[in-house]
Amino acid sequence: MGILAPIVFALLFSTSVASELYSIPFQTNSGDTTSLAAYKGQVVMVVNTASECGHTPQYANLEKLYEQYKSRGFVVLAFPSNDFGAQEPGSDAQIQQFCATNFGVTFPLMKKIPVLGEHKHPLYKHLVQQSEAQAEVEWNFTKFLIDRNGKVAARIHYRTLPDAPEVVAQIESLLEAKPSE
Repeated sequence: MGILAPIVFALLFSTSVASELYSIPFQTNSGDTTSLAAYKGQVVMVVNTASECGHTPQYANLEKLYEQYKSRGFVVLAFPSNDFGAQEPGSDAQIQQFCATNFGVTFPLMKKIPVLGEHKHPLYKHLVQQSEAQAEVEWNFTKFLIDRNGKVAARIHYRTLPDAPEVVAQIESLLEAKPSE
């Protein structure tokens, strides 16, 4: 059992981390409470967004990626935030309208949340803690990839386009992996 103990612990810890991530509630743009459990078994890209940022055109790239891979179990979840330069001043309804009108966004938009500081949303606390760097989110359009088992698989810099070849390769690799039981 001595050799197996670390492996068993790692498996239990991994399952515990995924369970914790799946249990964190958040609200959709329309006000419904949900969690990542609704997306269990899918590859999820979580992105903090803003409508008045130099990186706002990434909405188009995110939509393209979502349309390309949603049939294979991929979803983009956008979490608007006003934490960086007050670049997301609008209401949730205004954000929804802006994204639909300007970028044809069909992927799920969530209610605006803080991703920094003492009021940071628990989802972002968990994402930061479970990412390799464990550093605070630096700017709008920082992306986290979550694998089919609910583990943070990658953190992607805000300047990196969502459909950059290296990101697409990561997504395809995660989509190929089957969820564990």
